[in-house]
Amino acid sequence: MTRRAWVLLILTAFVAVGSGAYWAVRYGTGLTAPITTPALAETATGPVIYYQDPDGKPAYSSEPRQAADGRPYRAVHASEDISFDTPASTAAAAPEMGKKILYYRNPMGLPDVSSTPKKDSMGMDYIPVYEGEDDDGSSVKISSGKQQRIGVKSEPAERRVIVEPVRAPGTIQLDERRIAVIALRSEAFIDTVSNVTTGSEVRKGDALMRVYSPTIAAAAADYVGTMGFKDSGSMPQGGRQRILNQNVPPEYLAEIERTRKVPLTFTWSAPRDGVILERNVSDGMRVKPGDVLFRLADLSTVWALVDVSERDLGAVAEGQPVTLRVRSFPKRTFSGKVALIYPMLNPATRTVRVRIELPNDGLLLRQDMYAEAEINTGSDESVIAVPDSAVIDSGDRQLVIVDKGEGRFEPRPVQLGRRGSGYVEINDGVAEGDNVVTSANFLIDAESNLKAALKGLSAGAQP
Repeated sequence: MTRRAWVLLILTAFVAVGSGAYWAVRYGTGLTAPITTPALAETATGPVIYYQDPDGKPAYSSEPRQAADGRPYRAVHASEDISFDTPASTAAAAPEMGKKILYYRNPMGLPDVSSTPKKDSMGMDYIPVYEGEDDDGSSVKISSGKQQRIGVKSEPAERRVIVEPVRAPGTIQLDERRIAVIALRSEAFIDTVSNVTTGSEVRKGDALMRVYSPTIAAAAADYVGTMGFKDSGSMPQGGRQRILNQNVPPEYLAEIERTRKVPLTFTWSAPRDGVILERNVSDGMRVKPGDVLFRLADLSTVWALVDVSERDLGAVAEGQPVTLRVRSFPKRTFSGKVALIYPMLNPATRTVRVRIELPNDGLLLRQDMYAEAEINTGSDESVIAVPDSAVIDSGDRQLVIVDKGEGRFEPRPVQLGRRGSGYVEINDGVAEGDNVVTSANFLIDAESNLKAALKGLSAGAQP
């Protein structure tokens, strides 16, 4: 042999080893099937299923062809191909003991069946379908290798508490029942105003201003003049009642009865705890009956008025717990409950206003703040539930794929209930503990539909 021939022989060996190493790296992880190289082609059996680049590169062809340098592609036989499943030829040669072959299906999954053994256009044997594998038209059997390839995952149906929140935007508003207005019922003059301003926090009984009212003073003088009849038991009540009609603070009347004197001015105090929202008075000011002098509100409890979508309204009820978040405190949550569902619907936004009452600890919540409410419309009762990903919903049907074990899967229609937290309630169709497929279920459903179609074709093909 010439030196040139020896060099070509050595190069060919290096190419063969490189090709084998390439496929070992590409497919070596997790595969138990043997990796073949051109050197092993002498022992290859079975029909040629495709052609591969002569250097082992990932270039294939279904027909004979040549590489760029003119060398022909290498023929790959059935025994050389990497497969996760039992080869079709082996399955045909070793039928299951005691089971009858119903029909043969196309090895490539095409809708073609045969009542007798045959090969397809590429020389691959049709796959036999045995009795027991086709008990019903809905179940399908998938080998473990194929399950690994398509990524099948299962999870048991369990009892869970379905949390079904309804989210709605809104704003913080004052509790209308906790707002007070300070106004006089008669003409008066403001002597002095206490050191309170808009935004000041006051307590019930704190002094707001000193007032002089001719009408109130006249009623007080008349009341003092009639106090001499107290011992006789026939004291007229007209003067006292006129004072009460002016809605003066109780301390004013108590002072008159204690001293039996009419004070020139008297103190008007805060009727409740709260924050001054408006101050409309100044020292020496003349006021008329009904003028709003002060406006204050108790902010210990506030409202969140949120707009709930019309489609979510049926799930909302009074008394349901609510979690509220505001932009000013993104890391804090505020808890409250649904207090009232307003009877009017906004035709422009198709929403209904819902009132939420919540305590305002630290007075952090302020009027007109934007808020996001999450209304917990779920129930504390546990129900059978599966992950959302397990449900195949085509609009007119809902089903899940039940893993029956040993590679058998059954599409099963279900009736759905509430949804929440990534799970959906199953009212009918699945029992507690049934394993349902959560990944690749669409592929299994397609396989089941194909099997049903093949069964119908095979029924027509049988003599």
